[in-house]
Amino acid sequence: MEVRVDGAILHVEVDGPEDKPALLLWPPGNRTLRVWDHYIPTLSERFHVIRIDIRGWGESSPAEDPERQYTFEQYTQDASDVLDHLEIEHCQIWSQSWGTRPAIVFCAFNPRRVMSAALYAANSDLPDREAQIAGTERAKAERQRLGIETMALSDDFMDHKHPEAAKLVAGALRKFDLSSVIDKLTMPVLIGTGAEDPNLVSSRVIAKTVPNAKLVEFPAVGHNSILEHPTLALQTFLDFQDSL
Repeated sequence: MEVRVDGAILHVEVDGPEDKPALLLWPPGNRTLRVWDHYIPTLSERFHVIRIDIRGWGESSPAEDPERQYTFEQYTQDASDVLDHLEIEHCQIWSQSWGTRPAIVFCAFNPRRVMSAALYAANSDLPDREAQIAGTERAKAERQRLGIETMALSDDFMDHKHPEAAKLVAGALRKFDLSSVIDKLTMPVLIGTGAEDPNLVSSRVIAKTVPNAKLVEFPAVGHNSILEHPTLALQTFLDFQDSL
């Protein structure tokens, strides 16, 4: 479906029965909502799953005002508007890598709306891209040694209808100080971060700051667990939900 919000038209997909708990998924950087496709058969059995192509990504239209609207505050408002459109009052959150950044802002701004949050590869500092690539390569070699299957990448994951706009979306991370809102996360929080991910340093700090947080370190995983080790990423998320 398409949902018109402030300055954009968002592509939204919904799966699973409406009477199940709502689950809002936030994608990793430069990825469309297609990145979650392989999880939907399992998740839709337990959740009413909502996926959104962030303005400028995937099938969503670009922002009318790039300077004002490519921000975490705007992405948070967009997600709230989509939930309102769907008449969803409360939701669970699952995010990965870059998507964990706007997910943190969404949780901080909507503490009563978010029942729990699984924040994978959480980091409140600016990213170290070279270290992320190096860690991901080390993790890949370790998984190959152990015979662990990695998710095959699909062109759909990065197929943006507006490629020039897509280049601007992730820049929002330099416009917001995430450390200023970390302590506002009052809901149960799972932080799942790869053992080879440089974000693990920040993830440990966040886990100590958030009052109701649990940190899980994924062995043989780099920066993007939902693609690198989908079986472990999914089971850890489901175990977290079962513990609530």
